[in-house]
Amino acid sequence: MNTSKNRWLIALSAISIHLSIGGAYAYSVYTTPISEKMGWSATEVTVAFTIMMALAGSSAALFGKFVERNGPRKSAILAGILFGLGQAGSGLALVIDSLPFFLFTYGVASGLGLGIGYISPVSTLVKWFPDRRGLATGLAVLGFGTGALITAPIAANLMNNVGVTNTFYIIGAAYFVMILLGALYIAPPPEGWMPSSMKKDIASGKKVFKKDLQQLTSKEAVKTKRFWLLWTMMLINTTAGIMMISVASPMAQEVVGLSAGAAAMMVGIMGIFNGGGRLVWATASDYIGRPNVFLIFFLIQTVAFFTLPFTTNVLLFQLFILLVVSCYGGGFSNLPAFIGDLFGTKQLGAIHGYLLTTWSLGGVFGPMLVTQIRERTDSYTPVFYVFLGLILIALVFSLLMKKDIRKIEKTVHQEQKEGEAVNY
Repeated sequence: MNTSKNRWLIALSAISIHLSIGGAYAYSVYTTPISEKMGWSATEVTVAFTIMMALAGSSAALFGKFVERNGPRKSAILAGILFGLGQAGSGLALVIDSLPFFLFTYGVASGLGLGIGYISPVSTLVKWFPDRRGLATGLAVLGFGTGALITAPIAANLMNNVGVTNTFYIIGAAYFVMILLGALYIAPPPEGWMPSSMKKDIASGKKVFKKDLQQLTSKEAVKTKRFWLLWTMMLINTTAGIMMISVASPMAQEVVGLSAGAAAMMVGIMGIFNGGGRLVWATASDYIGRPNVFLIFFLIQTVAFFTLPFTTNVLLFQLFILLVVSCYGGGFSNLPAFIGDLFGTKQLGAIHGYLLTTWSLGGVFGPMLVTQIRERTDSYTPVFYVFLGLILIALVFSLLMKKDIRKIEKTVHQEQKEGEAVNY
């Protein structure tokens, strides 16, 4: 393994991969042009996106061990092939007028590439940045969160100039090249590698870096209490965030009378808070710890969902929505570093994949819950109370997580003392 590689270029490679697959979130710009060109209904066109998002989390879990066995380079190249062909193949599906083939290319192939591409660089980044895990993974996941912001205007402009079909060909080729460029540079460091600044700080006693709680395989990790505590916390945080993203505009218009134009502007700002929250919260976790960041997420959302039913102030209502969305983005950026803290880096990619099943489930539960409650009660107010209850459960689980971590740290410390006594 090459130690001459620049770890910041490794981070840039990860960002290149995540920016590409993050473009998947720009799908809404294609919906109307495809419907008008092909005569397919908006619902039929949207199914492709639903399939892709459902496969994103599940494929991350399915291919987690593949990533660990084959390394980030081969895994990212596979992701680039699947995602690039999926996007470019969507253009071919339009040429042959085949909705099933479109669902396969944009939905299945792109979804598989998205899941593999998401986890491929993350475990490597954690190993290259043992001193700044949160910052490193935050940068990569920020790339994923902002991919749609870059892709949407480019795709819209291309469709106006070269048509929908050619846009898919161009976008697919561009994604493949960007992912390939990132994949060709990315590589893991040697076992136990540390940057020279970190070694100096440890030697001088200037800083004390906390060791990983344990080094576990994915099979060992899923048998622990803290895995399922984290899984539940992520599921609730993701469900709440996706729920808010899916109905923010109509909710704000109905509850506090926001205009359609102002609601559209708020949705745009939500994208900034989603992406920015990934970097800000991840960076903060390097200083205050990942357990405390998740605790803060649920305290913020407890206040938000408790207050929203009574909020009549337009600015305050929007602020609470933006805070919930920032916690949603922050959950994803903190997750890889938190996994490293709790289970080590031995099989971080595989464990990350298992925990990303919450992404797929939250994408189903969030919109489903809010839609069903709104239809049955003709109001968004009960939605806030239901999610307040869920967030309170997550808050309790985050406290149990802190307790479990302290218990394990105490056990490990005691074992170390006993081992030193025996050696003495």
